[in-house]
Amino acid sequence: MGGPRAIMAGTALVYDEEMMSYSLLWDDPECAIEVPERLSSSYKRLQDYDLVNRCVRLPVREATEEEIMLVHSREYLDVVKSTQSMDLEELKETSKKYIAAYFHQNSYHCAKLSLGGTLQVVDAVMSGGAQNGMALIRPPGHHSQRSASNGFCVFNNVAVAAEYAKNKYKVQRILIVDWDIHHGQGIQYIFENDPSVLYFSWHRYEHGSFWPCLSESNFDFIGKGGGTGFNINLPWNQIGMGNADYIAAFLHVLLPVAFEFNPELVLVSAGYDSGIGDPEGCMRATPECFSHLTHMLMHLAGGKMCMILEGGYHLRSLSESVSMTVRTLLRDPVPRLSGEMIPCYSALESIQNARHVHSPYWKCFLHDETRLVEEISTKGLPTPAPLDADISDMDEFLENHMKKILHPTPPVTALLVAPVENTMNMPAGMQLEEDAASPEQAINTIRVFNQEQLNKNLLNSVVKMLPALEKLVNRKTRNCITLSPNASLSAAVAVQQVLHLGSERVLCIIIGDVDIGPAIGDDGKTVCLTISGDKMFEKSHSQYQTFFKWKENSHEGSSFFYALFRFLLPLVYSFQPDLIILAIGSNGSVDTKDIALLTSLLQGLAEGAVLAVVTEKEKEIIEALSNILVNCASMVFGPYKPPSKECVRSLTQELAVMQAKWRMLQCLAK
Repeated sequence: MGGPRAIMAGTALVYDEEMMSYSLLWDDPECAIEVPERLSSSYKRLQDYDLVNRCVRLPVREATEEEIMLVHSREYLDVVKSTQSMDLEELKETSKKYIAAYFHQNSYHCAKLSLGGTLQVVDAVMSGGAQNGMALIRPPGHHSQRSASNGFCVFNNVAVAAEYAKNKYKVQRILIVDWDIHHGQGIQYIFENDPSVLYFSWHRYEHGSFWPCLSESNFDFIGKGGGTGFNINLPWNQIGMGNADYIAAFLHVLLPVAFEFNPELVLVSAGYDSGIGDPEGCMRATPECFSHLTHMLMHLAGGKMCMILEGGYHLRSLSESVSMTVRTLLRDPVPRLSGEMIPCYSALESIQNARHVHSPYWKCFLHDETRLVEEISTKGLPTPAPLDADISDMDEFLENHMKKILHPTPPVTALLVAPVENTMNMPAGMQLEEDAASPEQAINTIRVFNQEQLNKNLLNSVVKMLPALEKLVNRKTRNCITLSPNASLSAAVAVQQVLHLGSERVLCIIIGDVDIGPAIGDDGKTVCLTISGDKMFEKSHSQYQTFFKWKENSHEGSSFFYALFRFLLPLVYSFQPDLIILAIGSNGSVDTKDIALLTSLLQGLAEGAVLAVVTEKEKEIIEALSNILVNCASMVFGPYKPPSKECVRSLTQELAVMQAKWRMLQCLAK
């Protein structure tokens, strides 16, 4: 397996106020929203959250002409250079040659700093100076084309970064994720024939009526020539898309393909005009949604990811969203998502069509039986008023919202419940639980389930686990791992105890020969998912208890990512637990690396409150999960193979039972 490796030097950050030294010099309503304060407000908010001091600060530099011409033509470069000495009328006339563009005498200098800052982050990440990074830069880049400025963009920062990484570091597979609300047609044009770059863009489209108003922004443009299948467009045909729609797009379209593609570097065109309050996007995604998107992407390319600022025109929404992204890059707890987790019908139409057109090219969609949605429900309908029109003061709303979702980071990252002799190989950040409940209390909790299996080793484990559970529920520790001689009884006791302590929504995921008996009820407070290779427990399925068979030979590769993104994570995001219990027994059918991936992805939910109960003899699993839970290691996941028909059939049967209740499981409109 791709083992854990120590987290490198943290998160790189590029910012220089020099990139604020250009602005629009004449009246132009189309360009007026791109202002220097976009940078300063974002940086100020990072300072407010004390995030700047935690990052690895990188100096900016000007990109060289050779670097610019990795993507752009000499003729275009000469035009941009010439703007340095132009007067106002000449700047106006030059700007008019392009679409939604403007030039200033400092545009060339700032554009070189913007691109150079981007490449600084790429160098830091690829050379090991940082695990990931954020470039706070302007001008943005994703609309810029080989010989044309477009949409406030001068040089295509992300496209040049991709070519730069390929040339300098011999990277063979790069994923570009563009979550700006406008289609990054410049990136698409540059890489449409290139199978070494997988480009994903969601964008406001509205049947081609929203800027840049291109037919090739629709779902059916999938690349050309050798790049066919490597361009994924997810068009939003109505405004008001929210957290559930964005998460569904990642789970059902981007992530399955991205894990199959197995990139060596992830570049994000991080435009925050897709967030709530933005006048361009008119969407409803709240800032913490970008934490979740970032957390998911961190599981690709061994965590090598560069965030490059693109759009974002509501200063408070932009700055909060940037801050949530950086918090997640720094591995702070991911805030719980707000709002109802039900994707809208229009989003499902776009998701279904994207899956359909890419099914011939990606094995993760091999057994999809989706058909094209030809009659789009929003076609011909007028664009409704923005859904956030009911919020009279967006700044005040965001101020209150952030206070509601952000909580103090627990003082302890991870607690370990285990005999001292079993702690020799534990990572340095793991803290051994030293408190203990009374033996009488432990005996009383065990008796509820099975007194006959009570023995000294089990009693000692539960005595230590009970105070650890109290700390987990009260957020005194972020997560906990318990080594148990009897994973079934320990997990059953844990479920009962956390409910008693006040947890209202508890998710239990069981892998292998663990049976927690009557601990799971049908009162809506608990959901239990069992994954087994051979034995399927004789229990009735319900909306709160589900079982599926998963068995494969790990020596031939894994397809567990399919189950993760098609079933497990959509179910968990639908339920929105406030605590997660992961119980792992012997004879499990899931490989250690896949259990580690599942555990790490679950850290994005319930603010990371995960209890792992592991059978004592599963040494490899214990070591892998300890590194994941203590946040001191990054793992290389993949490569992956397509799922077998048997595995897909098992999941499909469970989907039929569960998706009416848990709507994030839906990826089809009809």
